[in-house]
Amino acid sequence: MASLFQSLKPPYYSVIFTSILKQAHDGYTEMAQQMEKLASQQPGYLGMDSVRNTEGMGITVSYWKDETSIIAWKNNLIHLEAQKLGREKWYQQYSLHITRVERAYHSSEPNT
Repeated sequence: MASLFQSLKPPYYSVIFTSILKQAHDGYTEMAQQMEKLASQQPGYLGMDSVRNTEGMGITVSYWKDETSIIAWKNNLIHLEAQKLGREKWYQQYSLHITRVERAYHSSEPNT
């Protein structure tokens, strides 16, 4: 994944989505995979990082060229349906933050 980190040149935008899944979340994994694929096809999409722990806490950061791209993604009809299902079925709680990245720093272990 280091190549994604190094390929993003500021300024760009990030959407930070944190969530806690409900105990019952049938169908969530499949929908998350579908949304990742769909997002990657949207104009202005630059990439994504996502993790979830065993207790259901997850963080997904998607990277975008500009705010217009983020708004178009937010309003994508298939994504709107997934958002609705998330609120109704899967998320105990969630938060969303949109940021403009002005500077980015990277580090990795040297090759041995």
